Amino acid sequence: MSHTASGLPIGRGLLYLIVAGVAWGTAGAAASLAYRASDIGPVALSFWRCAAGLVLLLAARLLRPGGARTAVREPLRRKALRVGVTGVGLAVFQTAYFAAVRSTGLAVATVVTLGAGPVLITLGARLTLGERLGNGGIVAVVGALAGLGVLTLGGEDAAVRPWGVLLALLSAAGYSVMTLLTRRWGRDGGVDTASTSVGAFAVTSLCLLPLALAEGLVPHTAEPARLLWLLAYIAAVPTALAYGLYFAGAAVVRSATVSVIMLLEPVSAAVLAVAVLGERLTPATVVGTLLLLGSVAGLAVAEARGAAEPEGEPVLV
Repeated sequence: MSHTASGLPIGRGLLYLIVAGVAWGTAGAAASLAYRASDIGPVALSFWRCAAGLVLLLAARLLRPGGARTAVREPLRRKALRVGVTGVGLAVFQTAYFAAVRSTGLAVATVVTLGAGPVLITLGARLTLGERLGNGGIVAVVGALAGLGVLTLGGEDAAVRPWGVLLALLSAAGYSVMTLLTRRWGRDGGVDTASTSVGAFAVTSLCLLPLALAEGLVPHTAEPARLLWLLAYIAAVPTALAYGLYFAGAAVVRSATVSVIMLLEPVSAAVLAVAVLGERLTPATVVGTLLLLGSVAGLAVAEARGAAEPEGEPVLV
């Protein structure tokens, strides 16, 4: 099995990303249920998610063999920059996503965020990681933009709201920056992915705290037990577990591949939106979704071809 500079086998990194993608797909549904059970806002929800997730990650590090010690040594300045940028990217990614869910619904918010992500990541990988965008990549970008246009302009206002789509695109931008930088630093080696998760959540929590206080940190609810259960679930499964696996996997797997695997999130989220939340997919939403996922499928084929090429500059053809 192929190993990387970080020592994690690529196969295990792929498995980590698959589990993270499925777990992420449940976050939007849980957030929608939390909105129904209380007046909690997206920033406050994001803050509690990160703060509680941070506590769980710290506890996991202290309880595992060897405690909080790590064999990875990294220059302090580089580590501070990596954790800081990752934390800000994470804050933008998940806060904008939760706001998009509240604005335009779970299915559309998730499809736009995760559909635009691979396109942004592919373009960013060309500029920062040396991956060339060939004809197949250009077709995928055009198809994804067409899908976003159908979602935005062709849907009913009750199902697709332009403001919610813009928030989802902002979330995709934060996700793309986070993915590209994680891969770049992971490729260089000497990265402690466990400390990345802990540090990123600490930075994100600090960034979100003043905004959450302004929005209303403590929500009002007639169902406190249900709300606490939902917040605990969001902090444990699609946060502490999923992000810990994501940062480990994204450090060793190519960026375009990461974005393709993460499409497990909109699939599971869309199923939950219809089965649990009672959302209805309009014809425009279905067409836009198919265009987006078809474009990403094209990127997946190009990525598979690039992975099979010998050492050198990868090409998405």
